[in-house]
Amino acid sequence: MPNPANRFHSWIYRVRQDVNCIIHTHSLHTAALAMLEVPLIVSHMDTTPLYDDCAFLKEWPGVPVGNEEGEIISAALGDKRAILLAHHGQLVTGATIEEACTLAMLIERAARLQLLAMAAGTIQPLDPELAREAHDWTSTDRRSKPNFAYYARRALRNHPDCLTSEVNL
Repeated sequence: MPNPANRFHSWIYRVRQDVNCIIHTHSLHTAALAMLEVPLIVSHMDTTPLYDDCAFLKEWPGVPVGNEEGEIISAALGDKRAILLAHHGQLVTGATIEEACTLAMLIERAARLQLLAMAAGTIQPLDPELAREAHDWTSTDRRSKPNFAYYARRALRNHPDCLTSEVNL
């Protein structure tokens, strides 16, 4: 049986012509932040590609068995590239695979930074004008393609066996 959760991806593709890649995970730090029902706070320069570009869905719609989850998530995502899903995980979109992969790595890092900062004190906001400028400057193919290449090289260095036919499954 096909995974019924994949249905909500088709809803996003249907309403967002700019999206060519979706990555949805339940990664550790985004899932932990989602459990707190707290939106992602972008307050570090490294995470500015997500500044004002990450939606938050506070109400968990339950097990994805129908189209309702697709309607809810695509509506909550709106025109943003990322969304934190309460009690669930994260979803990022991209015009390219490189952009989506870079944002997927970044949202996990941003969630981890936020959890660490929340444990230590009160998170201080970025200056909105500077944060928007950084968002726009870092949200380009010129940035996402080298970032993706870096992550790919690091993964291949750590897992060289993935390129051989002798992979032990």
